[in-house]
Amino acid sequence: MAEIEIPPYFVCPISFQIMKEPVTTITGITYDKESIEKWLMKAKNCVCPVTNQSLPRSSEYLTPNHTLKRLIQAWISSNEAKEVDQIQSPKSSINRTHLNKLVKNLELPHCYENSMEKIHELAKQSERNRTCMVEVGVTKVMVMVIKKSFKEGNVICLEEGLKIIRLLWHESMNKNMMKPLVGENIEFINSLTWILQLHIENNNFKIVNEAMPLLKLTIDVMDSTLLGNLNIDFFIAMVRVLQKRALFSKQAIKSALHVLIDTYPLGRNRIRIVEAGAITELIELELEKPEKNVTELVFNLLAHLCSCADGREQFLRHAAGIAMITKRILRVSTATDDRAIQVIFMIARYSSSKDIVLEMLRVGAVSKLCMVMQADCSSYLKEKARDILRLHSSTWNNSPCIQVYLMTRHQR
Repeated sequence: MAEIEIPPYFVCPISFQIMKEPVTTITGITYDKESIEKWLMKAKNCVCPVTNQSLPRSSEYLTPNHTLKRLIQAWISSNEAKEVDQIQSPKSSINRTHLNKLVKNLELPHCYENSMEKIHELAKQSERNRTCMVEVGVTKVMVMVIKKSFKEGNVICLEEGLKIIRLLWHESMNKNMMKPLVGENIEFINSLTWILQLHIENNNFKIVNEAMPLLKLTIDVMDSTLLGNLNIDFFIAMVRVLQKRALFSKQAIKSALHVLIDTYPLGRNRIRIVEAGAITELIELELEKPEKNVTELVFNLLAHLCSCADGREQFLRHAAGIAMITKRILRVSTATDDRAIQVIFMIARYSSSKDIVLEMLRVGAVSKLCMVMQADCSSYLKEKARDILRLHSSTWNNSPCIQVYLMTRHQR
């Protein structure tokens, strides 16, 4: 009889058996009820086996996954003729001797490509394989492969190497396991920067789409002192990803935004990000009306970058900057409103030439601030809007919207 491939999401991450009573924890991971209850009862530290996040020990926080249970039962019924009951466990774990041989063969030029491809295939097959690979140190080997490729300028199997690290990273969720590998020196970041520089220019979207999420994961475990010493080339690469966003995945774009947010507070990174041209590309990205969470990331960055003079200057050089940020107020989220009003406040207070003040009136920024005063907004947003209106009231006092605001300001 031909072997039947079991859908991986039918298999419990603890028992590696098809789940009989799938239940979902508060971390969003689904397990077989019996397996997770035993785990919670015996575990010294009550954490999710997959994500390593804290879990309540009581089983009352386990939610039955009825939809998955029905899918499993339907799949078993459809395969009854193939004696599925006899093959309810997935393939056994990979042979460690074979795996060690594949790793050793990476040192042999004539075996390198074949070994990388086989390691990647094994990593894709199952969580059990990936766990085994982490245990024998394949993650460390792949990090060394990427760094060696950078030093030698070797692009062979870069995509496989990046994919393997990403697959294995999620089996090593504890940051303490990854930090010694990628977070305690700048080499791995430099390697990823080189990969991005090379493949962004060549429009190689596959490698960029692999490298960007991996870069975000690396930034999360990186020593802050090292992150404060990133060079301008690193930030130029991030901005180029935003600039060529049509070529890359949404995940790659979001990763670039997260990387900029996580690095801007450190050292002189804020200035370097501005020098790389980030503000112009952030405005261009927002003009395309992206999804809500992307808009929130964009406005978060704009608010922080406009806190410096160079950032405000670059923002004001874009013809659509003030109009774009004004239009988003009261249309996306409270977080976006906060960041947008913060940008307008910084401009109105520190970069307000007569032309800029009049442009704020012309594109509707003054009207929108008056709307904020009358809208069902948080009090701190109203106070920010009021402060801005007071800054240039002598210029704006002939505006009809200001008059409405003055007549109604005490109603709320």
